[in-house]
Amino acid sequence: MQKITSPYRYDFVGSFLRPENLKQARKDYRAGKISKEQLTAVEDAAIRELVAKQKQAGYHIITDGEYRREYWHLDFMWGFAGVGHEKTGGGVQFNGEMADLEDTYLTGKVKAVPHPFVTYFQFLKQFEDDETVAKYTIPAPAQMFQQMIVPQNFQGTREFYATNEELIHDIGVAYQEVIRQFYDAGCRNLQLDDCTWGAIVGNAAKQRYQSLGIDLEDVKKQLLAVNNLALENKPADMVITSHICRGNYHSTFFTSGPYDSVADYVFAQENVDALLLEYDDERSGGFEPLAKVSPNKKVVLGLITSKKPELEDKQTVIARIHEAAKYIPLDRLCLSPQCGFASCEIGNKLTEADEWAKLALVKEIAEEVWG
Repeated sequence: MQKITSPYRYDFVGSFLRPENLKQARKDYRAGKISKEQLTAVEDAAIRELVAKQKQAGYHIITDGEYRREYWHLDFMWGFAGVGHEKTGGGVQFNGEMADLEDTYLTGKVKAVPHPFVTYFQFLKQFEDDETVAKYTIPAPAQMFQQMIVPQNFQGTREFYATNEELIHDIGVAYQEVIRQFYDAGCRNLQLDDCTWGAIVGNAAKQRYQSLGIDLEDVKKQLLAVNNLALENKPADMVITSHICRGNYHSTFFTSGPYDSVADYVFAQENVDALLLEYDDERSGGFEPLAKVSPNKKVVLGLITSKKPELEDKQTVIARIHEAAKYIPLDRLCLSPQCGFASCEIGNKLTEADEWAKLALVKEIAEEVWG
């Protein structure tokens, strides 16, 4: 087989529903009933089983399901110097549900240190073989930047950074170092998960920023700047992709809106190798913005929802792939679910059987479309 890289024709975003014994082990660890070593042993066993299932399902990309973290984004941020966190019962309002998230904020200047996620990747890498490669998922630099300037963090961040530009510089440089750590550990496929672009699309976002007196075009420039700074000097043989969605917590979403207003930035100018795009329902708008994707990028169409158990109609999905191909060549397209199945430990409202049925459908459709 030729060298495998992500994205593959049939792919997935990365997070998987946590098995019940893993959820229980984490509860027991928080309660002080088991040690960190005992929790790690449960995680290790769960990841081994997950990878075996991914291979059995015929997938060529493997992940650890994000089994070692509670949140898709915050746990990674805690691995930098200058970042603190505390559970205070706060959260973020999603559509009809409050997401229970841990407060994450600055305690000093952002700097890279040996990141624990690199060790997590090394455990996953041992399961690579001639038919599979390991992909690791981390939040995008823009996600960390936005976390530190949300209203509840803004004044605290200003104690350490007088301007957003200074914060962007330090986050970008710190990410460069962590990307190098992943590369030195053998990682050649890294995915940046990024809800920031999805959070600034649509009229609701426009009105929200207007009420704060912030120019939305300036926000877009800053998101692009921090992501591209992090990607400077990335190794030539390392594939770095970006997954964009509009929020995913317990099958709810954060925002809605088409890609039209951000395509000139992220589609045309962000220096990643591929974009994994949420496109599972009308909240994502049409395919027309795909015409602005720069020629060096692939696009993974997230046409299969990970939010609900019902299986999509196969022919409808195939028709949508060909509709997207009117704006970007079919050969540059791939297929996946629109997001992970468990962006946070709570997971989405579907079963593990539903999860694997979705992935079987993705593979079946991709093989029919691309051969």
